[in-house]
Amino acid sequence: MNKSWTRAIIPLLALILIVMMLIYPSASWEAGVRGLAIWWDVLFPSLFPFFVISELMLGFGIVHFIGKLLDPLMQPLFRIPGTGGFVAAMSFASGYPVSAKLTTKLRRQLLIGREEGERLVAFTTTSDPIFLIGAVSVGFFGNPKLAGALALVHYGSAIIVGFIMRFYGTKRSTDKSASSADKKSRETRFSIRLALRAMHEARLVDGRSLGELLRHAVTSSLQLMVVVGGLVVFFSVILEVLTAANVMGFFYSTVQGILAILHLPPELAQAFVGGTFEVTLGAKASASPADVPFMFKAAAAAFILSWGGLSVHAQVASILNDADLRYLPFFFARLIHAFLAAALMLIAWKPLMGASPSFKPLEQPEQLLQRWSEVPSLFIVFVKIVVILLILSLLARIIQQFLSSLPKQKGKPKK
Repeated sequence: MNKSWTRAIIPLLALILIVMMLIYPSASWEAGVRGLAIWWDVLFPSLFPFFVISELMLGFGIVHFIGKLLDPLMQPLFRIPGTGGFVAAMSFASGYPVSAKLTTKLRRQLLIGREEGERLVAFTTTSDPIFLIGAVSVGFFGNPKLAGALALVHYGSAIIVGFIMRFYGTKRSTDKSASSADKKSRETRFSIRLALRAMHEARLVDGRSLGELLRHAVTSSLQLMVVVGGLVVFFSVILEVLTAANVMGFFYSTVQGILAILHLPPELAQAFVGGTFEVTLGAKASASPADVPFMFKAAAAAFILSWGGLSVHAQVASILNDADLRYLPFFFARLIHAFLAAALMLIAWKPLMGASPSFKPLEQPEQLLQRWSEVPSLFIVFVKIVVILLILSLLARIIQQFLSSLPKQKGKPKK
């Protein structure tokens, strides 16, 4: 029954969309061009180099090397192997949907189990720092001080989601889906010798030459970027056509009623509705209302950045479809992340920001979305995150050894 309903509804919705595009051709064209510009100026430079680099690092076994060193940190905290630390570092540096791409690759190589992969994608899908700082904090809000607070609640709440997601799934089901050889390698030892051995073995298993590896990395990354670009343009056109047809008014009024019940500024309805579809439009709209306190605008931006927008959800779902990873855990994790980030922003506003500062949005914040010059900075951020994680992993291993060396307390002998 559900499949029959789906087969009937999807063509009907597609027909309605085509008719609306014919009715509003100018709005559709402008939205398509705008979506294409976002893809080329924002997404392509920040995602494509990292896709290629990650493919090369997987082929050369560098991911296995880093993952082996990060096992002492990632296993106890998040119930995922150390390779998840590489995914987290790459995703935090370059933004969504890099996490889904890398997790799918690890799952195909049986380096992680099914539920491990679902936990990993759930908390590592975040905005990148350049967009959060340059575009949102400085560009849309015109307040560099907001960057620190927004980054703290966004990435901090993502880590909290990781702690929450560690309770998702059973303890043994994950191991059953991984290979037996991989299970033997999951020792929580911080050993460079074992890490080098894992890298060497991974390189032998891959066996591709440098030229072949590079060709495959570029080809597969370009194919994924085409899918990402198509989804961005698609959702941009949908949102613009619905706005031109005054359909969005219904959504605005509904969200305004919900915000009024929650005693929140109803003027932020446009930001939440726009952010439901596309994160850039929602984040920009959150800074627009003039009469809304700055604290609530920042909380709305934190919510939208953590939710990611249906455009990002569609990108992640299309990538996860290449493996046996399910979308629903990701969806619920996005909801938790969004509400948690907004709540943390409201709770920690005074300690982080003090009195509500005045702000002046820039006249042309879109100029800050030119991302080609920011690629080296994004890669430096990735390297810094990896170094920090390696230090934390070493400290975690030292603490584990120290605790294991303590004599166990014995019960008092009976008289």
